[in-house]
Amino acid sequence: MKILKPFLLSVCLGASMGAFSTAALAECEDGRTCFEPDVAIDNVVSKIMEARHAIDNGADSQGIINLIREAISLNKEINANDVVDRHRQKAAGYLKKARSEVKKSALQPADAHLLEAENRFKALHALL
Repeated sequence: MKILKPFLLSVCLGASMGAFSTAALAECEDGRTCFEPDVAIDNVVSKIMEARHAIDNGADSQGIINLIREAISLNKEINANDVVDRHRQKAAGYLKKARSEVKKSALQPADAHLLEAENRFKALHALL
């Protein structure tokens, strides 16, 4: 009896651990929407393209800054591995440089930084 109780308990615990997938129970905290890395990268690239389009069409600086901020916040949703994260951080640096250039009303350097950020975020697809 001393051996049977711990054995049955361990079998029940093992069965209950394997019954539910942890991925099925995973949720994003803070009510955020979770995306796959490919989708998150595409979302960031589309925001960058919107910001570049706004610069080309002569939009106001505050609107461009808001688009860049949205791209910066969306880029934090890219969760794949350490290599992708390192390259993501380098690409996000160009977004921050572009935002600072827009604050200074220098739209041509900002467009160049956004183009570089767009190319670097597109290159993340190859690292997945």
